[in-house]
Amino acid sequence: MTFRSVIIGTGSYLPEKRMTNHDFSQDLETSHEWIVERTGICARHIAAIGEYTSDMGVIASKRALEAAGLLPQDIDMIVLATSTPDHTFPATATRIQAKLGISDGFAFDQAAVCSGFVFALATADAYLKQGMAKTALVIGSETMSRLLDWKDRSTAVLFGDGAGAVVLQVQEQTDRGIIGSLLRTDGKGYNDLHTDGGPSTTQTTGIIKMHGREVFRNAVNCLGEAVEEILKIHNISQNDIDWLVPHQANKRIIDATAKKLGLPDAKVIHTGDDQANTSAASIPLALDKAVRDGRIKKNDLILCEAFGGGFAWGSNLIRM
Repeated sequence: MTFRSVIIGTGSYLPEKRMTNHDFSQDLETSHEWIVERTGICARHIAAIGEYTSDMGVIASKRALEAAGLLPQDIDMIVLATSTPDHTFPATATRIQAKLGISDGFAFDQAAVCSGFVFALATADAYLKQGMAKTALVIGSETMSRLLDWKDRSTAVLFGDGAGAVVLQVQEQTDRGIIGSLLRTDGKGYNDLHTDGGPSTTQTTGIIKMHGREVFRNAVNCLGEAVEEILKIHNISQNDIDWLVPHQANKRIIDATAKKLGLPDAKVIHTGDDQANTSAASIPLALDKAVRDGRIKKNDLILCEAFGGGFAWGSNLIRM
């Protein structure tokens, strides 16, 4: 008997405040053209004062539940992918659990930075297949703006805030669902993309520091290998892929991955132009957008991929 973890609902949320590239020109030596040429980013959304990672995660979750036709009480597992928790502890997932009015099951955070949602989806899939839960909320929610040095043009222009969520339910005798996941890390890249603080080192959150060239080079190489390997493992041709749903870090990285797969740009979901890099939230944000506008349909084969700090990277192969 075949059991699969099937995505039955998606949801997302972006803060009301929208910050364009032109807004940086007064304080930074940069321009709209410079940012677009190097990243493909035109704008990003910024969380309001008093608006937290949990708040955004709750809204995205409610929208995913509505799309799935379920109530919060139907959820018995929550996995939150985030690098920007409300507090160091407890897990922000438990705060989302409480705000949704759920008192059963279990909830926890997962930290893999920009690859967080790929890791969280693979984790929830494993728990569901083991029978530890039946229906899960998998969320990516980030307030990356709280980790930025707004005078550093190499990082300040790259990131935004937002949240996305999916409802994942184990079903039997189906071809739909998560076909497989591939996860990788290499700690040698730890210092190439990191924050310069933490509870046990500086007792602060720190700000984002990045060696851009090293991150770009490793991202292109690692993602190319990751997408090829997962297709090989599951004996699936790149021609069978209907949609690439990538982490929205940099358009040049996305273009390089699509070229490796032989996918035309029309089969790639882009949201980075208006959302920038929302870290663990970027894939579920892109997924929800494409589901709601009708591009991604039931039974479509999609490939999600992401690369981020750690270094951590991976992919999910999903039949919608």
